[in-house]
Amino acid sequence: MFPVKINKNTVLILGIIFVAFNLRPGITAVGPLISSIRYDIGISNGLAGLLTTLPLLAFALLSPFAPRIAQRFGNEMSILGGLVVLGAGIIIRSTISLFLGTALVGMGIAVCNVLLPGIVKERFGKVGLLTGVYTFSMGLWAGLAPGLSVPLAEKWEIGWSWSLGVWIILVVMAVLIWLPQLKATKENTDRQIVSSNSSLWQSGIAWQVTLFMGLQSLVYFSFITWLPEILNDRGFNIETAGWMVTLLQFSGLPANFIIPVLADRLPNQKAIAVGIGVFCTAGITGLLLNINSFIIIVGIILIGIALGAAISHSLTLIGLRAANAKQAAELSGMAQSAGYLLAALGPFLIGYIYDFFHNWTLPLILLVLATIVFTLAGVGAGRNQYVLEKVFIDRKKSPSTIV
Repeated sequence: MFPVKINKNTVLILGIIFVAFNLRPGITAVGPLISSIRYDIGISNGLAGLLTTLPLLAFALLSPFAPRIAQRFGNEMSILGGLVVLGAGIIIRSTISLFLGTALVGMGIAVCNVLLPGIVKERFGKVGLLTGVYTFSMGLWAGLAPGLSVPLAEKWEIGWSWSLGVWIILVVMAVLIWLPQLKATKENTDRQIVSSNSSLWQSGIAWQVTLFMGLQSLVYFSFITWLPEILNDRGFNIETAGWMVTLLQFSGLPANFIIPVLADRLPNQKAIAVGIGVFCTAGITGLLLNINSFIIIVGIILIGIALGAAISHSLTLIGLRAANAKQAAELSGMAQSAGYLLAALGPFLIGYIYDFFHNWTLPLILLVLATIVFTLAGVGAGRNQYVLEKVFIDRKKSPSTIV
């Protein structure tokens, strides 16, 4: 028999998919377990919100440095390092220190979050289809994790700590599948990339991408953390509430895939931002009205569609608004640094407000306001131009100098 030869791009795509599998379960698995964690270690809702806020702070603090790490060690080696840190964080969170492990989980995910858009831009050029593939993959396990959390902890009787710890299995699989990419590290880091000297931090459209990324993430992580508690307050039992988070995630899976492909083909992406905003506002309104379970479930589905579209669109905008792979990594670092610093306020602030008022109405209204602002930012970010117009001009003059 002759050995089967597998195309190196196929191996890379498979590696990207498995890395994407690990970008959310370490965070989304926490929400349905918050009641058990609070009861077991005796913390407030505000402090419990830090279990989602800490990874977001890690995203914010580490994201600007991820492109520099990649320049030093290569994208491929840096992503492997991110997976190793993520795996260490999962184990430490379940065995030694809840909050230290949670911070390490965030640090590991941050590196992979920032560098994947750059790899897609560099190795494949057209960002829409592959961005859709990996955001779909990310959303799949982001959705399964909260639904499985309570059954793993209670029916399998492994407790909340190892219910959070089982996700080390996905990390190990991703590491093994990613290892062949290390051969590409030297080749890719030796390439010369031309880029403008202008700072992205002075670009209005870069800030609009950042605001869209940050505020849609604030809404997303607030729901991932507190939706089980909101639904429990509205009469759902906590296990069912956990599966409602899974419903929210799975409702967004078609949008995860479709939106990047659509965005890549449109002359501009303004209408996509408006559609996301309308769906999200309508869904949150359904939760606010609290008429019956049917309306609440429809609201959750609408929120899921909107936020599934929003994360895919955020990552697609990074590729579309960047002229080359280096600029995509830099824009990704900016959007995920300032953006996730903003997003980190969400889970903590929502928990704190609920502790003060003992009512979910004001937190939900604040999430509607955040939705309106990220919609406006998305309309601005949807303009058909690069973040630094000089790069666009240079690219047209000498495309051979840009990766």
